[in-house]
Amino acid sequence: MILSLTPENFSDYELIDCGNFLKLERFGNFTTIRPEPQAVWDASMGMNEWEKRAHVHFVPKSSSSGDWKKLKQMPDQWQVKCEIGNSKSEIKFRLGLTSFKHVGIFPEQAINWNYIFNATKKIKTTSPKFLNLFAYTGGASLAARAAGADTLHLDSIKQVVTWAKENMELSKLDNIRWVVEDALKFVKREVKRGNKYHGIILDPPAFGHGPDGEKWKLEDNINEMMQLVLQLLNPEEHFLILNAYSLGFSSMILENLVRQKFKPENLEIGELYLEDNFKKKLPLGAFVRFAKNK
Repeated sequence: MILSLTPENFSDYELIDCGNFLKLERFGNFTTIRPEPQAVWDASMGMNEWEKRAHVHFVPKSSSSGDWKKLKQMPDQWQVKCEIGNSKSEIKFRLGLTSFKHVGIFPEQAINWNYIFNATKKIKTTSPKFLNLFAYTGGASLAARAAGADTLHLDSIKQVVTWAKENMELSKLDNIRWVVEDALKFVKREVKRGNKYHGIILDPPAFGHGPDGEKWKLEDNINEMMQLVLQLLNPEEHFLILNAYSLGFSSMILENLVRQKFKPENLEIGELYLEDNFKKKLPLGAFVRFAKNK
């Protein structure tokens, strides 16, 4: 089944407009202008209107860093909340103005946070095990833990894991296990140990580095990673999500990676997107996901 999915019931987030390689977004009470390479079309409003609405505008200095130009008074850090799951549980995030244009969440992933929460609730095993690889600031980890999973959160950047811990505490959750390590190395060891998980999510970058300088390149490493990850799924009941935000990396590539090594039930493939107030759809990555229940 090929789908296009966008978050719902995330009142603290709004994509107001996008175009001219930029996006105008509201996170809680504050509005940002940030670069967006996918927004190749014209914006629906003029830049004067954007700057009237925005609190900050990210100005790139290089391909990987830049500065925030403040247009109105706002704090460097603030909080947002997101409802998840059919029970309307709530998770919270501390956001911040980073030097690499991110603020601390990828809002399109809220659709997967809901999936994780609901899929975890359906698993009959008491305290199901959940693994979040390339976990960033932990939205998926919070969703799994809120649903009762024994959750392991892995990222190669210590500062990002510390940020995720803050989000756990803001969300009034506890006992998430934190690992700062190269994801591929960790998964290889887990396979050797014979460990199994009821839920796994991977949101790998196009390029990245482990804590000891290990190199990650999506097209070079994803096949080996998926061969290993699929061995970690509990055979009786499980769910898996694989995201890929990389220009030119289609959902059919992800589907082939999964189908070749696994015979998934309820397979869903497609694109994640955000829709602005003018009905323009901003694509933000391919995904494949599936679940098996007793």
